[in-house]
Amino acid sequence: MPKIEDVAAKAGVSVTTVSRVLNNRGYISQATRDKVAQAMKELNYQPNEMARSLFRKKSNMIGLIIPTVAHPFFSELVYQLEYYADQKGYKVLLCNSNRDISKERKYIDMLKKNQVDAIVMGSNVQDVKHYLNLNLPIISFDRTVANNIPIVTSDNYMGGRLASRLLIDKGCRKLAHISGGVGGPNHAALLASKRFQGFRDELLDTGIEHVSLELEITGLGDKRNVDELVRFFQEHPDADGVFATSDVLAALVIQACHQLKKTIPQEMKIIGYDDVGIASLVWPRLTSIRQPIREMSECAIELIAKLIQGEEVSMINSFPVTLIQRDTT
Repeated sequence: MPKIEDVAAKAGVSVTTVSRVLNNRGYISQATRDKVAQAMKELNYQPNEMARSLFRKKSNMIGLIIPTVAHPFFSELVYQLEYYADQKGYKVLLCNSNRDISKERKYIDMLKKNQVDAIVMGSNVQDVKHYLNLNLPIISFDRTVANNIPIVTSDNYMGGRLASRLLIDKGCRKLAHISGGVGGPNHAALLASKRFQGFRDELLDTGIEHVSLELEITGLGDKRNVDELVRFFQEHPDADGVFATSDVLAALVIQACHQLKKTIPQEMKIIGYDDVGIASLVWPRLTSIRQPIREMSECAIELIAKLIQGEEVSMINSFPVTLIQRDTT
């Protein structure tokens, strides 16, 4: 494997000159740059990116910590974040925490060792203290970490209200709220918990009853989730409208209704949240509260770029949501 010394010898320049060309430091004539580039090409020399990042004190890498890329919302989020990071010249190191605090801590140590320039935190573990002394730019997706860490979120509260309002307008008289999470229940720090607040507040003074179920999701394809929903609807046979706090949960509700032979939307109306690809792929097609994932991702990378440059940014960056009506209502 060729070394930097080999490049210098072939180009007829010093090792320092090659290093300056690689790191774009100091004045180097175009003729010298061309000689170094030609020598690298002929030798098939690949620069040591870690060494270059140590020299520049900048790796052009962003760490991204999420619960699981298997979840449709997070897979779309990762896709959009990577796209906008690439537009800014950054690469993304993806870390799946699986809501495991010890695993997440190991990932944070790995990101520090790889000298990432910043971290986007999309995980939902309760323990956040290991983020607070990193001395790195950090932004958070949809959860509160600390007062000095910017948040990118959607208007979760309004999303809940829009869901209740539509179900009421469609004639539902007993609503079910189905929540859960990627590997576990929502926590107070998760701004998604505001979806239930909005859902409940919209029902005030209507006299309409609501019941709730919080699923402990262990796997997106786990049949036990559907079985639990079937039992829940058997206990509440008069429930005729559902607000599920994610499209994945709403898809599980559709499966449960099929098992119970409840027709959709005649006997049961269903609204999900996120409006990811699955909303248009399930049958009946799912009514959902759309989060603008593309715009939120672009904002997140813009915030990261500004923080890396030492600029001030807004702490709360909230985006409006949109009700997308389809066949389940």
